[in-house]
Amino acid sequence: MSNQYITNKEQLLSNLVGYVESRELIAEREKIGSDFSEDKGKNTAEIAKLHPKRLNLEVTEIFQETPSTKTFRVRSARGALPPFQAGQYINLFVNIDGVETARPYAISSCPTHRDYYDLTVKIVKGGFVTNYLLNDVEVGQTFSATSPIGTFYYNPIIHGKKLVFLAGGSGGAPARAMIESVLSRGVDADFYLVYGNSFAEDVIFQDTFRALAQKHENFHVTEVISRPEEGYEGLTGYLTGELINEAVSGVDEVMFYVCGPTPFNDFCKSELKALGVADKRIRIECNGPPKNPSSIQNWPTEVSEEEMVTVKVRGKGEFKAQVGEPLLNSLERNGYFVENACRSGECSLCRVKLVEGEVFNPPEAKLRKSDETFGWVHSCVAFPTSDIEILY
Repeated sequence: MSNQYITNKEQLLSNLVGYVESRELIAEREKIGSDFSEDKGKNTAEIAKLHPKRLNLEVTEIFQETPSTKTFRVRSARGALPPFQAGQYINLFVNIDGVETARPYAISSCPTHRDYYDLTVKIVKGGFVTNYLLNDVEVGQTFSATSPIGTFYYNPIIHGKKLVFLAGGSGGAPARAMIESVLSRGVDADFYLVYGNSFAEDVIFQDTFRALAQKHENFHVTEVISRPEEGYEGLTGYLTGELINEAVSGVDEVMFYVCGPTPFNDFCKSELKALGVADKRIRIECNGPPKNPSSIQNWPTEVSEEEMVTVKVRGKGEFKAQVGEPLLNSLERNGYFVENACRSGECSLCRVKLVEGEVFNPPEAKLRKSDETFGWVHSCVAFPTSDIEILY
């Protein structure tokens, strides 16, 4: 750009009303102003206070919700806990017999309670962490955890005014937080809960949901039992499209929130799709890795979940792992810690680089194109189907 052009431009701009005065004012401010170097890091420090990377929590109360479920009320010695959106979770770190691991648990209490989080845990058959929490943890025990995270929550701007939560079993935990939050704020929306459980005596927060339905005209509950005892008079079966459509009086302009075991989520999604519900109207909270990965499409048919393979961690050692166990779980059991949060393939914190060998990535892995191109996998939902070497 020539000097003549710059001169002509300045002359032209000088004819604009207020231009010369504004330039003089800018020059004066630059003499007495600041480059804000004295405030460097201040915003980051304030954010860390409100939403620290790690929380130190103490179990202060334990509630037996159902025969299979307990709620652990946890508090921080620092007082108020970080704010959260109803539906979010924290990742709870535990040490079980020397194994450092973690599991995400939805906060089941309403966000208006800032002095505690409620974590509602349902027993899982053979579950490593759930069995420890429900059988061994007592009041006074302390844990480390992440601050609240996750994208499964109500957005008042784009989610509309007809909200439907399809919950299965432990999916009642985020449902309770979300429903209480919406109702307590007087949101102008109709909220429906269609709640599927195996047994009538094992429905988490049953009394809470029924009481809320009695109190609020815009909240409606439908309970469905899949394994009823003889004489049970309520709805039975599964959350089919026909049942959902009838329970919520049509699916037009509905925002669906789905949370439960992976098979429950998959079934609900297929039923909603059959009803013509668009993907953008279905929000699913993943709940861990698939339980039977070999049943998923594209699993190598010649490989059994029971097979053992060798996992080599470059520069650190190697160990034997079972094909049907998520790679992250195998790493933790053998003393290798990998940062993680969701354990469902979404957050990508647990990425490791696959140097050699093959792993099976289920659809919930949500790998980015760059991950696939350069060999990164989400270890929480990656299943080693051959001897592999990884780097992290």
